[in-house]
Amino acid sequence: MAFSSSLAFPFPSPPSGQARPAGRLRAGATGRFLGCSSPPPDVVVTRERGKNAKLIAALEKHNIQALELPLIKHVDGPDTYRLPDVLRNDKFDWITISSPEAAAVFLQGWKAAGSPKVRVAVVGAGTAKVFDEVSQSDDQSLEVAFSPSKAMGKVLASELPRGSESTCKVLYPASAKASHEIQDGLSDRGFHVTRLNTYTTVPVEDVEPLTLKLAISAPVVAVASPSALKAWLKLISKVDNWNNSIACIGETTGSAAKKLGLKSIYYPTTPGLEGYAHIMLPFEQHHPIVMHTSGMLNISNCCSHQILRSP
Repeated sequence: MAFSSSLAFPFPSPPSGQARPAGRLRAGATGRFLGCSSPPPDVVVTRERGKNAKLIAALEKHNIQALELPLIKHVDGPDTYRLPDVLRNDKFDWITISSPEAAAVFLQGWKAAGSPKVRVAVVGAGTAKVFDEVSQSDDQSLEVAFSPSKAMGKVLASELPRGSESTCKVLYPASAKASHEIQDGLSDRGFHVTRLNTYTTVPVEDVEPLTLKLAISAPVVAVASPSALKAWLKLISKVDNWNNSIACIGETTGSAAKKLGLKSIYYPTTPGLEGYAHIMLPFEQHHPIVMHTSGMLNISNCCSHQILRSP
């Protein structure tokens, strides 16, 4: 097979001559599968509850069945309530936003501060999209002015423009669990960085046993953060010899999966512009590859991927 696009993920093929069953499982918005004797789902989608429904519906149209199992949820961080005061009382050359959730939390604090004029740098088109309504308003007090050449925090840190001023001030609102690569990279270039941990993630505890059993049987679990990955491993800590595949949103999560000892790890060679990507390959050769980016499905004949395999 030739490889040309940016995303792919292999599912195991059915036995020779065996057609893939049509109309298999149906997953509702809650992710609970209906039917007690159905085959396992093809993929487990694990974003926060309420953020998987479009993907599930789109996959069903292509006879790829998904089970929704939210692994994490977002909660206030230690600096959530400081954000409006910081925005009111200080001026920054840049606000750096590295994820859609960070963007949504920032918007709340920015509005509470009276919508001061700010210039924003974002990681990826998915993060930028959160700002669309505000950035296109008449007063234009919020300007999305920069996105790096590759949707990665370390690339933003290396490419963010500096003015001629001796001090360039950056506000970095982020998850409390986000790495330090953005602030360290900017600081190394001479930026003065103020980081606020405006939200954090916690694992979901109330998982139904039947849902977990179905998830464990799926050939692929798709995760969008190291936090979700750790939550999954905690859930299956008592399962012997689980070695199915992990589809990661990008290199950071893929590297985390390798460090945690997983052996079949896939992530896009090019980070998704929409902040989240699921990678799926259907069972039979005559089906096209299905690529999901931010709730939309595109069909292509071939895709490339990066595989991390632990020894």
